[in-house]
Amino acid sequence: MGKKILIVDDSALMRRVYSDIIKTRSEYDAPDIAKDGAEGYEKIKSYPGGYDAILLDINMPKLSGLEVLKKLQDENFQHTTIVVSTVAKEGAKETIQALEYGALDFLNKPVNYGEVSGADFKRHLLELLDVAMNQYNKSSNVVEARRSFTVRPKPSTTTSSAATSTADLEAQKKKDRDAIRARFLEAVAQTEARSQGEGNAQSSGSTSSMRPTTSSSSGRASGKKLVALACSTGGPKSLQSVIPKLPANLDAPMVLVQHMPKGFTASLAQRLDEISMVKVSEAVDGECLEKGHVYIAPGGMHMQIVKSGGGIYKIHLNDDPPVDALKPCANVMYDSLMDSDFDEITCVVLTGMGADGTKGIGHLSQRRKVYCIGQDAASCVVYGMPKAIADAGLVNEVASLESVADAITKHVGVS
Repeated sequence: MGKKILIVDDSALMRRVYSDIIKTRSEYDAPDIAKDGAEGYEKIKSYPGGYDAILLDINMPKLSGLEVLKKLQDENFQHTTIVVSTVAKEGAKETIQALEYGALDFLNKPVNYGEVSGADFKRHLLELLDVAMNQYNKSSNVVEARRSFTVRPKPSTTTSSAATSTADLEAQKKKDRDAIRARFLEAVAQTEARSQGEGNAQSSGSTSSMRPTTSSSSGRASGKKLVALACSTGGPKSLQSVIPKLPANLDAPMVLVQHMPKGFTASLAQRLDEISMVKVSEAVDGECLEKGHVYIAPGGMHMQIVKSGGGIYKIHLNDDPPVDALKPCANVMYDSLMDSDFDEITCVVLTGMGADGTKGIGHLSQRRKVYCIGQDAASCVVYGMPKAIADAGLVNEVASLESVADAITKHVGVS
């Protein structure tokens, strides 16, 4: 028997398209549909054993998707829901609210048949269903890592009679991490050297154009810090466990790339700002970075950080093509920091599919002092992006979602 998925949408066309997509996978089944929120709510409550996943629209008659989620939350009813919403400004705000009411994630709902029947929408929908089925534990209502992923153990706080002491284990882990990191950075350096051509390499007298990590830059301001965070699938909800815990006097600005479609990041920023001590806003081209302020890259735009006069840094937004099918792309943000003169850049990578951020942090660590915090596997919705930086040996600290904010604050400090 395939995994059971309920489709709740007032559009007959969307119900048919979702059903057709689901049926392309033998392990999934769509046995039921609901034409409005009230019907969907009753089916969710009465289905024996519960549905494995729910595809839920926001704007529907009788009960909206938001009202359905709120009722389920008030009744402590466990569910795995993916919101499929339009990009309309009002819908974006409601979608962010839906994440607070327990939705696992959301998908941008196409506005015409050509897009909804296209390969991209099908791929994104199946990816989110895979996440819901493989990594969401309905019985405990918490996310869990896939068994194939490994978690780097935390230092033991108890005395052990084993021959290998805690100190020895930590030393070996550090040695292994450093070796992996060295191999990764060597590969990055060789790739960049080859891309520059033999002529440039010979004229520079070096096999790599990168400066060593220990290099210094004249005119660097004392105490200048930056936090650069990247996340993707599961990120909007996870950020609500991180940003509100940061102190208002955080001794650094934060720049943040969350993979989201155009139209949603303004609502995400607005909601985070309402519940946080730090100021949160969607980034604006040309604005200056300030401590205690979180700048979220707008959906559909790349964000770069550029130096201005007097040690001031400004945000530059560009409409260049997607990089690795992503826009915004975290690698673009990290690469823009390579020629900065920050004393230290704290890189944070949270839940998300793929490996965005790994290449950029690898490049950045060759030129700047970098401290990298990666979310642990157990608290990720998708242990993809954090796993990639861990496998590359770039992680200095592994933290659970609940402790990420503390890790940032302890390392960056307050002003």
